[in-house]
Amino acid sequence: MSLPHAILTALLEKPSSGLELTRRFDRSIGYFWSATHQQIYRELGKLEQAGLIRALPAAQPSRGRKKEFEVLPAGRAELTAWASGPQDPKPARDALLLRLRAAAVVGRDGLDEELRRHLALHQRQLAEYTAIEQRDFAAADSPEDRLRRLVLQAGIGLETFWITWLETALAETAAFPEPGETGGADRAGAS
Repeated sequence: MSLPHAILTALLEKPSSGLELTRRFDRSIGYFWSATHQQIYRELGKLEQAGLIRALPAAQPSRGRKKEFEVLPAGRAELTAWASGPQDPKPARDALLLRLRAAAVVGRDGLDEELRRHLALHQRQLAEYTAIEQRDFAAADSPEDRLRRLVLQAGIGLETFWITWLETALAETAAFPEPGETGGADRAGAS
């Protein structure tokens, strides 16, 4: 996925100003495709220059008015081609997993605290996703709402996975001897 396609999707859902787009990213799209406000504004300029979006004509003088954008037919065609094309899954890159691997060779100082911190973060995110699902998708009848709900359910599934995995990791590390009791790091994960 790319930021231009996320922006085209958001603008097809509702023409918006850059500020409105950044707010929508903060409360919905950003859950699965994050972008800074600067990245969004920079990409809007590129999309407009490429003829994929345009600023809506202003009904009043532009001074102090937010520029609102809409998707042009070329932008819809680009998004359609991208959405219908193949996309391979991306390999997972997670610093916590790398930290566990590193802890196997340099020691576990602070590891349990970090696992508990991540567990709390994922529990909060799951609660937020569940609240959104109950609030916004209790009666998801239209095909569009059902597709949006599937995106949310992917987030719920990922958070559920991380909570289960972190609970397992904490149970596993609780069974380890305290640092120094075994005479140093073992060979775990040395391959």
